[in-house]
Amino acid sequence: MAMTQRTVPVLRPEGFKRMAYTEWGAADAAQTVVCVHGLTRQGRDFDALAEALSADPRRRVLCPDVLGRGRSEWLADKAGYAYPQYMADMTTLLARNGAETVDWVGTSMGGLIGLFVAATPGNPIRRLVINDIGPLVPWEGLARIGTYVAEDPLFPDLDTASRRLRERTVTYGPLPEERWMPLVEASTRPDPEGKGLRLAYDPAIALAFQAVPQDQPIDLWALWDRVTVPVLVIRGAKSDLLPAEVAAEMQRRGPGCQVVEVPDAGHAPWLMTPDQMAPVVDFLTGHG
Repeated sequence: MAMTQRTVPVLRPEGFKRMAYTEWGAADAAQTVVCVHGLTRQGRDFDALAEALSADPRRRVLCPDVLGRGRSEWLADKAGYAYPQYMADMTTLLARNGAETVDWVGTSMGGLIGLFVAATPGNPIRRLVINDIGPLVPWEGLARIGTYVAEDPLFPDLDTASRRLRERTVTYGPLPEERWMPLVEASTRPDPEGKGLRLAYDPAIALAFQAVPQDQPIDLWALWDRVTVPVLVIRGAKSDLLPAEVAAEMQRRGPGCQVVEVPDAGHAPWLMTPDQMAPVVDFLTGHG
């Protein structure tokens, strides 16, 4: 199923900003899936999964680039890179596409946005897939991400960018090799001064880390306990953001929560190989 690249205006205090997204499948499909990426990533991370999901003509898939990432605009007010505003942006995306109910697939940050939405009364989520994040996020994993998220490296060419991204994403585990260079291209942007390439996100998204108390985990169990829809949790076996004991507690407390572990990945599995995509497809089809 071919994809279409679109944008939608989302309202922020500084004015309307354009949020980019890719759409897979027919606009009049009965069911909509929203796939939301991680902190420094972008919506093209879901190309393989979106292809698999939209192979069912009854389903379309929307993969946004959260503001400050990918093809989306950056914010002048950097404090706007925050979860309440992201939730509002996603609501605008759903309204634009006429989606009254959705299935949600979220990797890391995208999973937390999904958790916030699913814990809100009257929310539109029918089924929720959370990829390698949970309601208790260890400080150690956050600190590791904080060591590189504010970087703004300059790459002379795509090959150099590819090598650096390999290093950054080594914990994500395996992916089909033919997917790699398209990912690199989507993950980079031209340097404004024409000197090469930079990563496709605003380094100021790192400012959110300054508001997190050091040496303390993020505790969102109160939100988790409000979620009433079926949940599938994907966990990288080597993850430092979703410990095994947190995933087990999610399963114990969650309403119909299932956990699938990816043995050869840490934070966060790519969801691009058939064995990783199959549980997601089955779960959203109702077979999981």
